[in-house]
Amino acid sequence: MIFKSINPFNGDIVGEYTAITDAELTEKLNSSAEAFKLWKNVALEERISLIRKVGEVLIHDREQYAKMITLEMGKPINEARAEVSKCKLVCDYYADHAAEFLAPEFISTDAQKSFVRHDPIGTVFAIMPWNFPFWQVFRFAIPTLVAGNTGLLKHAPNVFGSAQLIQEVFDKAGIPDGVFQNLIVHHDKTETIISHDAVKAVTLTGSERAGSAVAEIAGRHIKKSLLELGGNNSFIVWADADIDKAVKLALTARMLNCGQSCIAAKRFILVDEIYDEFVLKFTTEVNKLHSGDPMDEETHVGPLARLDLADQLQQQVTKTIAEGAVLLAGGKQKECYHEPTILGEVTSEMTAFKEETFGPLAAMIRAKDEADAFRLAGMSRYGLGTTVCTSNTEKALKMADQVADGAYFINELVKSDPRLPFGGTKISGYGRELARDGMMEFINRKTVYLK
Repeated sequence: MIFKSINPFNGDIVGEYTAITDAELTEKLNSSAEAFKLWKNVALEERISLIRKVGEVLIHDREQYAKMITLEMGKPINEARAEVSKCKLVCDYYADHAAEFLAPEFISTDAQKSFVRHDPIGTVFAIMPWNFPFWQVFRFAIPTLVAGNTGLLKHAPNVFGSAQLIQEVFDKAGIPDGVFQNLIVHHDKTETIISHDAVKAVTLTGSERAGSAVAEIAGRHIKKSLLELGGNNSFIVWADADIDKAVKLALTARMLNCGQSCIAAKRFILVDEIYDEFVLKFTTEVNKLHSGDPMDEETHVGPLARLDLADQLQQQVTKTIAEGAVLLAGGKQKECYHEPTILGEVTSEMTAFKEETFGPLAAMIRAKDEADAFRLAGMSRYGLGTTVCTSNTEKALKMADQVADGAYFINELVKSDPRLPFGGTKISGYGRELARDGMMEFINRKTVYLK
């Protein structure tokens, strides 16, 4: 099977990649198990040193990696550079804190000595998406590898060029053979991989459908799974908010990566008093965005990553307008490019409210008051994150328990940070990445008791 990576801006073929054979896959799985036997016994200090080198390689060759990201999935080149730099941050974070996180936890009992060890579990299989082709991989791989596990990557087929470069990053840094391996395989090999004795856990970032399928396979084989799935984040603006600042924040929260992010703000829930002002100012700013070639330094909005994604977004726009929403800006599609679009007077019965919209579409929703805003925010099957904009931060802090999501950000867009746990609730998945929590997901917390 041949996989083609196609530039969504101009349709050019970026690269072609041949799927590995069943025999090659078995060999890679077996070599991952053998590599684990050696890697887990490498001194933590040495593993940390190698992870630091991974970060150095990322920055040294950042332009090459950023260019591949942009060519394969259409992210503006400046955002692609920022993505690679963020991967360096996660390397530095775990290099700085791994010894602390993995240290034994001594607990006083009636034993002479009792404590919890943090041992690696084996090979972790990662199924990663195309929207942040480097960041999604590194936020799984770095804590996993520095803890002493080995990793297998099955990336999205449209970013196999990025996957190949990621493999080269680890190789250049001196990570031993078999510790991190990129697999050029179709998704029909998923169960073969998960069922292999070497694989002890699977982590997936992707759609609800993919997450459900992978969780079912992992459950059948009694193997741990971590799922980071879709989101339909609310961006709530209270009457006392600084509207100009909220608009600026909202623009980034919705349009970063052309809106192709699970944690992007998608439902803008505005109390009635400031609805008209916010919508007018937000629309003005959206109309200033420059669309074009994502390799151009001045481009803010490039194409969506694939034609089917642009088609799906257009269908959601059309359906929501038919349901009674008002088109305030954009609304048109040309091949992979979709205009930044704003829909006004969206209600909870409409498509753009109920469904995740993976692209530059902002749904404007009226709320009677703060309580109604929280009620509307909670009317979602997703539970990834919520933003609240207000000048009354103490009140907002006290209301954090009103949100069932995995993240609650006040006067800031929801974003992932190596220092903070990241993950969702409801159909947005389960488990946590990043921070200490992310490392502990793939650790055997082993109780040791001496009498």
